[in-house]
Amino acid sequence: MIVGVLVELTNKNVDRIFDYNVSESLVPHIKIGIRVVVPFGKMELEGFVLEIKESSSADRELKNILSIVDENIVLNQELLNLGKWMQKETISSLISCYQVMLPKALKAKNGENISIKYDTYYVLDSSYDYDKLLEPQQRIIDCILKDGFILRKDAVDISLSSVKTLLKHHILKEEKKEHYRLSYSNQNLVKKELTPLQSQVVDRVIHDEEKVFLLHGVTGSGKTEVYMEIIDYYLKQGKSSIVLVPEISLTPQMVQRFRERFGSIIAALHSALSDGEKYDEWRRIYRGEASIVIGARSAIFAPLPNIGVIIIDEEHSDSYKQNDPSPRYHARDVAIERAHYHHCSVVLGSATPTLETMARAQKGNYQYLSLPERVNGKSLPHITIINMNDAMKKSRGHFSLELIDGIRNRLEKREQVILLLNRRGYSSFVTCKNCGYTFKCPNCDITLTYHKSSNTMRCHYCGFGEKVYQSCPSCGEKALNNLGVGTQRIEEELMNLFSDIRILRMDYDTTSRKGKHEEMIEKFQNHEYDVLLGTQMVAKGLDFSLVTLVGVINADTSLNIPDFRSSENTFSLLSQVAGRSGRAKKAGEVLIQTFNPEHYSICYAAKHDYQGFYEEEMKIRKLLKYPPYFYICNIRISGKNAEYIFDESYKIKRCLERNLHSTIILGPSSSGLFKINNIFHYHIILKYKSDSSLYPTLEKIVDHYKSNSKIKIDIDFNPSQML
Repeated sequence: MIVGVLVELTNKNVDRIFDYNVSESLVPHIKIGIRVVVPFGKMELEGFVLEIKESSSADRELKNILSIVDENIVLNQELLNLGKWMQKETISSLISCYQVMLPKALKAKNGENISIKYDTYYVLDSSYDYDKLLEPQQRIIDCILKDGFILRKDAVDISLSSVKTLLKHHILKEEKKEHYRLSYSNQNLVKKELTPLQSQVVDRVIHDEEKVFLLHGVTGSGKTEVYMEIIDYYLKQGKSSIVLVPEISLTPQMVQRFRERFGSIIAALHSALSDGEKYDEWRRIYRGEASIVIGARSAIFAPLPNIGVIIIDEEHSDSYKQNDPSPRYHARDVAIERAHYHHCSVVLGSATPTLETMARAQKGNYQYLSLPERVNGKSLPHITIINMNDAMKKSRGHFSLELIDGIRNRLEKREQVILLLNRRGYSSFVTCKNCGYTFKCPNCDITLTYHKSSNTMRCHYCGFGEKVYQSCPSCGEKALNNLGVGTQRIEEELMNLFSDIRILRMDYDTTSRKGKHEEMIEKFQNHEYDVLLGTQMVAKGLDFSLVTLVGVINADTSLNIPDFRSSENTFSLLSQVAGRSGRAKKAGEVLIQTFNPEHYSICYAAKHDYQGFYEEEMKIRKLLKYPPYFYICNIRISGKNAEYIFDESYKIKRCLERNLHSTIILGPSSSGLFKINNIFHYHIILKYKSDSSLYPTLEKIVDHYKSNSKIKIDIDFNPSQML
């Protein structure tokens, strides 16, 4: 027998199948989709078996595979086909497409041993005359007769010598059962009654199958209840479901709601889990022990059979697009491809759909569904725009008097507040008031961010950090100044404004430790804190009944990013965070501080007017030939030698000009972040509607440079960010 193996190396030079012989002893265990260990040059590598055949066209003597890693198939036929589709769509290596589908324990090669955990049980092995047992031995037998077993780790009050005696005489025996690191007990399952409008949406989805639906529902309209009702329908048909959420911070609340409805048949897959927990969850799914998978982007690859529906909540989020490393896929596209295989539906849910999604719905490519009202009959929160050009004259720090009064009012009423500032750290950068010197990362073209808690300046791109200087290294003066504002500084200002305020800061710095998201959400839910202060992770999906005020410290942060989506991202972020206010019985209020009070994205967000914003933004997109009117492709060219990369970028442009005749070619130009970790970056932007030469030309360029270690070419179709 001969097998074709795809080895673990991601280098494009070896991104192909290599043939190996299989010894007779291993033949019975060979299956397509398992991992094997093979000799490769002077190395021993893991790889995936993709072919089984009787002969080879290789012009060399074939080597034998060394061993088999898996008893069971790791990549089933659907995932194997999906990987080949991803390779073609993203112009990536095939092995990278397969690696992204799997938990670390199943990747070739994971580099460490992630073991399966087991519990040991004592059970009765045979009949015996129990009257002849000693008293400690009899107590052990009585416990087993009562419960059927004793779990060894819980047997703290039991004589180990008595257990050993009973095992020796075959009265007891040990049994091992796999122990999952996560557990989902069956609770008292809760099902809420749907509103007539929610029921209409559910009926549309389950009776009009194999379609892509856009569920456009305002914040608080009960989209999650609709998702669960659709999933419940397919469960009764014997079908499984995938639910994607954009942020790790949303996963605990979503998992809890699904546990309350469906019990232990759910599994979670997201980056906050340990490698062992992901491995356990993956095996539960693979074995059919979980029928509903909830997770972030990578959960779209869950090895579920017979999928009935795939749901992407908050579909507007750019976290569904993988930016680095390759393959640069979008979870929505993968979901639609999997839906073709399973003949199932995809539901895209959002209060602020992307312009591309809404345009497809209006053209009829997607089926449009609407939930225009909150389920409790409450109106959306009242939003006030605070012009900081005027308010700064009377403000205290970064807080206008209106926002200060609003927070004080909620504290007096024992209600809660969410404050959004989309920037972590204490300040944006440190500069010298005397000579203007600014501290920058030595590896990246970016200023260092000051973190007061550790008194360090850190780069948020490569991780470089250093202690804060006492004086300027350029002029020697003690004139250093912190400019800009981060979440740490806002927290400090709040504590100075309100003596007894309880503040919970949620950003990357405070949530990096495992389990912190869940812990923070639970504490805020239990009203252990008055204010939840955070970056954009506090803006989406969270549901707290006591939150009646949302404050946006600076609405202009996302507007100032040099990206054609900056207005859309600003509108979406403001609309989403506003939706956290007044979700229960009490009315909600939102205060937006801005230096651009007349900008259309802020004005339409203040009026809860998605349609108005959509129409305004579409005019601009059409004029500038941006999505959804044109597709975008970003060709990234990077390397350590800036001059060499610049020259090669122009060679690539000339190749594009020779081969592409209906595509707009912009650049090359330096990327927004020109230097990251001592690597220089240029990019070329392509705008196109349809060009049959595009993919062949890009594949030719990638192939030309694949052996050149001085340059790296990355292709990013429909990038979520242009930096």
